[in-house]
Amino acid sequence: MKNYNTINRETWNSKVEIHVNSEFYNNEAFLAGHNTIPYTDLNALGDVKGKRVLHLQCHFGQDTLSLARMGAQVTGIDFSEKAIEAAQNLAHQLELEAKFICCEVYDTLKHIKEPYDIVYTSYGVIGWLPDLDQWAKVIVNALRPRGKLVFFEFHPVVWMFDNDFTHIQYNYFKDEPIVEVEKGTYADKTSNLTNSTITWNHSLSEVIQALLKNDLELIEFQEYDFSHYACFNNNIEFEPNKYRIASLNNKIPMMYGLICKKR
Repeated sequence: MKNYNTINRETWNSKVEIHVNSEFYNNEAFLAGHNTIPYTDLNALGDVKGKRVLHLQCHFGQDTLSLARMGAQVTGIDFSEKAIEAAQNLAHQLELEAKFICCEVYDTLKHIKEPYDIVYTSYGVIGWLPDLDQWAKVIVNALRPRGKLVFFEFHPVVWMFDNDFTHIQYNYFKDEPIVEVEKGTYADKTSNLTNSTITWNHSLSEVIQALLKNDLELIEFQEYDFSHYACFNNNIEFEPNKYRIASLNNKIPMMYGLICKKR
């Protein structure tokens, strides 16, 4: 799996144009002023005006630029060259001050110089990373003393299922890398894309222990029986912008969120 980053980067590079133009991301509404950060995350972030915010795995920058609109001094990190290029183009169109850096998550500290008040990362991010201890070290070393991490992610139980949620296919705990061939993309399931992906499932205990042992204090932890996004197969919208798997209703957790502070 030494080349997992190369394979995954090629996959994400191939998605960018489709995502930018997709109904899922609704870039037209974003350009018109829509804030793309969900209310759960906004509540956890609090007032970001004047705060230095580091956004890890930012994709093509909608959430990063939403933070800039809210008055944050924000830096977005992503390993996809095409995503960073699209993010910079959006920032230029909107005349927003935001810095975007193309690098691996694990290399972040090589590219930043000053500590941040907040590190933010969310939804479909850590599955692409094999080593959460190294991830947590990046976070803690990017934060100022008493700075905070705001982290929201899809629940590891979700990733145990096959793509259609008919049966359990994968281990809850990190085991072997999960190697798949993906057809389409969550933002446009009808697209002609076919890509290989290499991911890992990370249990809640693995996530929390990685953060705790790297001098991050857990302040708040929540689990949710819905997803903000219609990105899974066979989902239903049971309330506006709240989605569950039709056959499972509220029987499984769909996402979780946590806040940590640097000791």
